[in-house]
Amino acid sequence: MQDRYYSFEFFPPKTPEGREKLRNTRAQLAPLGPKYISVTFGAGGTTQQGTLDAVLEIQRDGIDAAPHLSCVGSTREGIREILRTYRDNGIRHIVALRGDMPSGMGEIGEFRYANELVEFIRAETGDWFQIEVAAYPEYHPQARSPRHDLENFVRKVKAGADSAITQYFFNADAYFRFVDDVRALGVDVPIVPGIMPITNYSQLMRFSEMCGAEVPRWVAKRLESFSDDREAIRAFGLDVVTALCERLLAGGVPGLHFYTLNAAGATKAIWQRLKLQG
Repeated sequence: MQDRYYSFEFFPPKTPEGREKLRNTRAQLAPLGPKYISVTFGAGGTTQQGTLDAVLEIQRDGIDAAPHLSCVGSTREGIREILRTYRDNGIRHIVALRGDMPSGMGEIGEFRYANELVEFIRAETGDWFQIEVAAYPEYHPQARSPRHDLENFVRKVKAGADSAITQYFFNADAYFRFVDDVRALGVDVPIVPGIMPITNYSQLMRFSEMCGAEVPRWVAKRLESFSDDREAIRAFGLDVVTALCERLLAGGVPGLHFYTLNAAGATKAIWQRLKLQG
């Protein structure tokens, strides 16, 4: 088995204060030695410049940066220009996503699915980029069926994806079953679990409702019972997520991808509990 690798995800800040906070977060997490740091991309490219600025700053720090690139609402020429910009700046890693339609945008654009984006990136740039795609162990909320969702994932890999990052989840069995199912369909790329630290009950439930991630009832009830006690929520969240990571690592996952929400504390605490080495 290859060495495990770990990665972090940031979103592009929109204010000077946010940029300074992200620099501080990056300074705390960089010594952990992530294989790369990914930076999200707003629906329809609404944070394109912020994503570029963030990945260039990460690259200057000597860390591999992987911008997200979503295609819904985009044109081929627009995506071509973004790819050219990243390539000109030495970026060699991309997270290719379908993305969600921005509110008020009536046209889906020239791409309908992420596999079309992956295929386009390969046709335009060959093997220049390492391409990550998304995986959904609990199935995409808009998928017609679990089987349809598995077939969508296989299409993305066959279009040229090198590896995948999952949506976050709290049920390890869902991840392991998903991997078994896609392996049975002939997919052998690394599928890295996405890990969401728990620090805020209402935020977690809102995010989970939007993305289709299931928060186990016992976890939700415990978090709800803490009310506004942030320290209790954080302590319980660390226990839950650390235990999840321990089971995933024991099960042989290729690595872990942490959704940091631009904060270092919880991710760093989980890392230390797991005694991880970058």
